[in-house]
Amino acid sequence: MPNDIDLPDVGAPDPELKNSPIAEDMDEDYEVMRQEVLGAPVCYFNGKPYDNGTFVRSGTVLLRCDYGLWVTGGPADPANP
Repeated sequence: MPNDIDLPDVGAPDPELKNSPIAEDMDEDYEVMRQEVLGAPVCYFNGKPYDNGTFVRSGTVLLRCDYGLWVTGGPADPANP
């Protein structure tokens, strides 16, 4: 896992901008979401593309781009490491 200090803080998803789906590994809709993105090379967050494997922080949640799908990677609260 990358150093949380170096992660871009992308804020909250803006529904007016392009965003890739966000899923938890145990989400019952995970496989459905995975089929929707079909291995895209990037994930979008508020209109900005991020390469596969990139970690970002959205509030206090760590997200990892996994071929077009944001997957939660646990907490990312810089005030409570």
